[in-house]
Amino acid sequence: MRKVRFLLLLIITVFFSTGYSNAQGMKLGLMVYNGGGDWYANPTALKNLAMFCNEQLHTNFDLTEAHVEVGSPDIFNYPFIHMTGHGRWALNDAEAQNLRKYLEGGGFLHIDDNYGLDPYVRPALKKVFPELELVELPFNHAIYHQKFNFANGLPKVHEHDSKPPKGYGLIYKGRVVCYYSFETDLGDGWEDPDVHRDSPEKRTQALQMGANLIQYVFANNIIE
Repeated sequence: MRKVRFLLLLIITVFFSTGYSNAQGMKLGLMVYNGGGDWYANPTALKNLAMFCNEQLHTNFDLTEAHVEVGSPDIFNYPFIHMTGHGRWALNDAEAQNLRKYLEGGGFLHIDDNYGLDPYVRPALKKVFPELELVELPFNHAIYHQKFNFANGLPKVHEHDSKPPKGYGLIYKGRVVCYYSFETDLGDGWEDPDVHRDSPEKRTQALQMGANLIQYVFANNIIE
């Protein structure tokens, strides 16, 4: 466990302490998971988020995301892992244990419901952290007030069931280790403009919220 923590701490510290820009070639991770859900649903999303962060946060992300299996030790190479899909997500015991070690060790998981993933999120996370509950983060939480301010919390990108967007956090020892965006579909807003008919305003809001997640992770997920 100490080796896991050291690796993630080293990656995050180097990337953050150099003002982001001197860290060469770091990739955003896209979670590959089992159960039948389409983890590959938004193929241009992370590329555009990386590009936006490079422009707005002066990061130096590689524009090609890494496909990372939830049960693989490779997950520890990526401080930020994004997950999306429309359907089933299932974890076996080994995958749940690996994901827990990753999150305990300083990693961060962003789950974005692309419509249909929600019934599987809470049971899966319960398998990872049986003792924790997803809680809705208040609008004054730091995750909404990084480079970009969202006074009303998570922005609404897609209508889906016409419900208000909800941003949930899984908090371990005072640290948000998982952020779950529900009823908004940030990833669709990150995709190439010709993929979805989102307005430029909605697309910008989605990218800004994504940049806030990135900045929050590298500013707050360094563990002692």
